[in-house]
Amino acid sequence: MRNLSDIRFSILELASIREGQSTQATLEHTLQLAQYAEQLGYYRMLLAEHHNMSGIASSATSVLLTYLLSNTKHITLGSGGVMLPNHAPLVVAEQFGTMATLFPNRVVLGLGRAPGTDPITMRALRRGHQASEDQFPQDVLEILQYFKTPRPNQQIIATPGQNTHVPVLLLGSSLFSAQLAAQLGLPYAFASHFAPRFLEEAIKLYRENFQPSEYLDQPYIAIGVPTVVAQTDEEAQFLATTAYQRILALFHGQSLKLKPPVPSMKGLWSVDEQQAVHNFYRLAQIGSIETVQHGLQRLADQLAVDEFIFTCDIYDMQKRLNNFRYLIEMK
Repeated sequence: MRNLSDIRFSILELASIREGQSTQATLEHTLQLAQYAEQLGYYRMLLAEHHNMSGIASSATSVLLTYLLSNTKHITLGSGGVMLPNHAPLVVAEQFGTMATLFPNRVVLGLGRAPGTDPITMRALRRGHQASEDQFPQDVLEILQYFKTPRPNQQIIATPGQNTHVPVLLLGSSLFSAQLAAQLGLPYAFASHFAPRFLEEAIKLYRENFQPSEYLDQPYIAIGVPTVVAQTDEEAQFLATTAYQRILALFHGQSLKLKPPVPSMKGLWSVDEQQAVHNFYRLAQIGSIETVQHGLQRLADQLAVDEFIFTCDIYDMQKRLNNFRYLIEMK
């Protein structure tokens, strides 16, 4: 059994744009959240890389991270994650090495192997760069070396980057990255905030195959947990309709801008769509402070993970900040 006080609480931020509000307001809210998370005592806040999605403004992840780092004091900030096949490993190492040089001990690099977008946009991102998901293990090893002391006669050196020892976290929603993280002795984060299907299997695979390394002596597991916390269960269920509408929009290839909550989802989804949304959101903790606290404790008892990384799609920005305050008070 693991108490909530023993689990690190972190935030995954997508810089979600709201209907009727500007992208600038979204980025200002992201900074406000980073500053508030620092004040509340969150372990870290991560930004997700997505492209060509009208409702997500965190596409230039390293640029936005630098803005947040410049306007906070001590909270760890990083990527959750950089989609490595979209980038040359050297460029990623130089960008995060620069941030780590300017803001020592405050930067973490989360790496994913998916494109974070659609096939057409993927080709636009990779123009002249023929990387594929199959290269991911080699690319991870390359980045790890760029952050170390250079080997004798090493021809390519990340400057900045060398000797910064930026912590690297592998992300995944299937079993591939779980196996790789275990082999390399790296911390592993499972994207259960949107793809919980293989969660238990991935955790088991990672733990059973983990090899101690210069980075970790024992397995380290983080999981994504969607949250909507309010004063009452009824209010939380009302606020959660924003998230439900967004998942429906994702299914239908529509804009992912956050929509205001609605009194009922009746008429907005079919029976099959409702089930699909609930499957997508299987790990979601929605309810009053007491309800969510009990739900998180059940997850802690069941999975014994080291870190919860919370997401939150609430339309009202103040209520979204309240959500993260309620969560940290549960510890």
